[in-house]
Amino acid sequence: MHTAILYQKSDDRIHCFLCPWQCKIAEGKSGVCGIRQNNGGTLFATGYGQVVSIAADPIEKKPLFNFHPGTKVMSVGSLGCNLCCKHCQNWEISQIKEAGAIRKTTYIEPELLIDQASHYNCKGIAWTYNEPSINIEYAIDGAKIAKENGLYTVFVTNGYITEQGLDAIGPYLDAYSVDIKGSDSFYRSIAGVQGIEPVLKATKRAKDMWNMHVEVTTNVIPTINDSDKELTETGKWIMDNLGPDCAWHISRFYPQYKLAHLPATSPSTLSHARDIGLSLGLRYVYTGNIPGDKGENTYCPSCNNILIERTGFTANQINIENNKCKFCHTEVGIII
Repeated sequence: MHTAILYQKSDDRIHCFLCPWQCKIAEGKSGVCGIRQNNGGTLFATGYGQVVSIAADPIEKKPLFNFHPGTKVMSVGSLGCNLCCKHCQNWEISQIKEAGAIRKTTYIEPELLIDQASHYNCKGIAWTYNEPSINIEYAIDGAKIAKENGLYTVFVTNGYITEQGLDAIGPYLDAYSVDIKGSDSFYRSIAGVQGIEPVLKATKRAKDMWNMHVEVTTNVIPTINDSDKELTETGKWIMDNLGPDCAWHISRFYPQYKLAHLPATSPSTLSHARDIGLSLGLRYVYTGNIPGDKGENTYCPSCNNILIERTGFTANQINIENNKCKFCHTEVGIII
């Protein structure tokens, strides 16, 4: 097992301050995430290098549409999570205490991620599939090596991390694909935590303090977070705190896990949500999980010509030169 960081001994327990849960862990027990364990008064990251899924993905799948579009990224994920979202699409690996959860992993040392990225012509490495921050030691080691080898680095995250945790990984991350799931009450009732504020603070800090490229995803769930009020509040926060060039991915919910009784989100709801984001001044608002929808494309905010045409997660053409629209030469704020 790998010794963890960001903890201190507190009486007969260990106080972990990686995430806002601030778990105080008794001997032989693990924190909420399920993989940070008190063993003999030392905190161990039991998930270090324990990989459950690895694949060469299009960067668009993360989803990151305005960050090196058309490239492939070596994606790696493990077990556990510090949220317990009722609609989790990857609950078999995130909710490891559930019956039916996957528990089998393969050890992959950080150096091997670089070899795999090179072999499959990937331009970067993404820690994804489950919540990467709970395996922060593995991510830091891998990201350091990635940067030394000229690869970009990505977190696909729920954003539920402390300032100390973010600052530990911050120097080594280039992009931060983060869920902003809904209102404060959504986080309490659906994600099982005390509120949204830690997510908002971490997201803003990722951009302002560490100059990461940030894109936001909101999975729109019928009757849960699909009201105009809730969507407007999320879009306005993005506009006010991350700026008009921050991409907002509004994705379609499909019945999953403990919300399997709900219907899938209608395409018209997502189209309406996209209109809300654009009306607030956001320049790049995308609809997700609806293959072939016009909201998959990137449009020039000035002349409205297609900057990046997509089919699903494939970028078919890119009409950007020197960070400018090929047609009207407006600067577009997209990293190529």
